[in-house]
Amino acid sequence: MEEAVRLATGPSYRVAYRRRRDGKTDYQIRRALVLSGIPRLVVRGSLRNTTAQLVKPELSGDRVVTSASSSELAKKYGWLGNTGNLSAAYLTGLVCGLKAAGQGAKDVVLDIGLNYPSNGARILAVLKGAVDGGLSVNFDKGKLPDQKRINGQHIAEYAKRLAGTPEAYQKQYSGVLAKGLKPEEIADHFAQVKQKIISELKKAGSQPEKVEAEAESKEEESEEEETVEEE
Repeated sequence: MEEAVRLATGPSYRVAYRRRRDGKTDYQIRRALVLSGIPRLVVRGSLRNTTAQLVKPELSGDRVVTSASSSELAKKYGWLGNTGNLSAAYLTGLVCGLKAAGQGAKDVVLDIGLNYPSNGARILAVLKGAVDGGLSVNFDKGKLPDQKRINGQHIAEYAKRLAGTPEAYQKQYSGVLAKGLKPEEIADHFAQVKQKIISELKKAGSQPEKVEAEAESKEEESEEEETVEEE
């Protein structure tokens, strides 16, 4: 204990920055990202919300070029599902990607802070949405969440199995049911909201026809790769 105190008060001891002490920022990684000069796709999430921002480093500090949040999905695009799940995360990334692409952004680097990019994580669903929206990011495709989970098909399938027990069904899906959405129809609802996002941002000057075609092509390639692996 005395040795620890001596080291902490010695002439060579250096107090870490507050955000590093709080576990909020790794300044070594942040320095490398800023010095690269490449715009960053900054993704952060909480239990109920996911945000995505395109941030450009400048001499005066970081400048937010555009941003999107899962909380705005319901207000602007009619999303009735949970705002903290994979589907909402993907749509948030799609909105941010389309907005950024409409402003001429292309190559970006992913900034997830101190989050760990585990396979199928929500932050990677945001990444997939942003890439489908027109941004170019280097990443490992094997880490992306399955397209069926992004569409919410696993929710629909579980809801159908749970429908036989009304009490459990009502308790599990009370939130979306109160909004007028049946969980069995979540995949169809996801597709409708996705199309509305593309249509709305088309008016803002982006190129959704090309983006949608690229997204569908990537989904088909992903499905083909899964089929080959199964064989």
